[in-house]
Amino acid sequence: MIPAPLITALREARHVLVFTGAGVSAESGIATFRDALTGLWERFDPAALATADAFRRDPALVWGWYEWRRMQVLQAQPNPAHQAIAALAQHVAKLTLVTQNVDDLHERAGSREVIHLHGSLHQPRCFACARTPGEPLGMPDEPEGGRRLEPPHCLHCGGKLRPGVVWFGESLPTQALNAAFDAAAECDVLISIGTSGVVYPAAEVPERAWRAGAVLVHINLQPVGNHAEREYLLRGAAAEQLPALLHAAFAD
Repeated sequence: MIPAPLITALREARHVLVFTGAGVSAESGIATFRDALTGLWERFDPAALATADAFRRDPALVWGWYEWRRMQVLQAQPNPAHQAIAALAQHVAKLTLVTQNVDDLHERAGSREVIHLHGSLHQPRCFACARTPGEPLGMPDEPEGGRRLEPPHCLHCGGKLRPGVVWFGESLPTQALNAAFDAAAECDVLISIGTSGVVYPAAEVPERAWRAGAVLVHINLQPVGNHAEREYLLRGAAAEQLPALLHAAFAD
């Protein structure tokens, strides 16, 4: 059951910030870093592949793994949680969507101007000069995954393209992080979906919203949240809880 004060807060909100994590994409079948790998990749630690040093040592191995991940994304479809977020934008004066996910399921569900804190699988950049290619990536060369793939070369300097995600040891993109912090400081309601909220600096987003006086809503399979006031937990699958929240707030 959706608490009545939460329904009122959402109805009266002038600015809603939606903050999503891996749990939302997992409900579309996209493997997370915690999931077991398959095929060739089961011999590797995902964290060991997600570093600049790994790319320097074996760019074909790293590029091949990320292309395998990108194929997973392209085969997946937005779920009801993604669709509910896009629909929510039609009911509130302003909605800001910040995601820690590197897929494009929010965009394919109809959301616009998504802030990607951890980059995107679909926007590579040159490892040497950091420029992005003039055209988006096509379909991965290896649909089933499981082999090395030499990365394409930069059209500007000839360097190797790298996946456009934030690797371990790298800083989050400043513009995206500042935009998320600004939205957190001014939103009335923050809805955190499918994220544990313990990995910083991304975890600072809901914290800043709470300190600024916003109502916090956590949608998660596990208990999350640590404040006694202005904070709600809707425990369960995002694909079920988020549509239920929208229906309770805006069905009439």
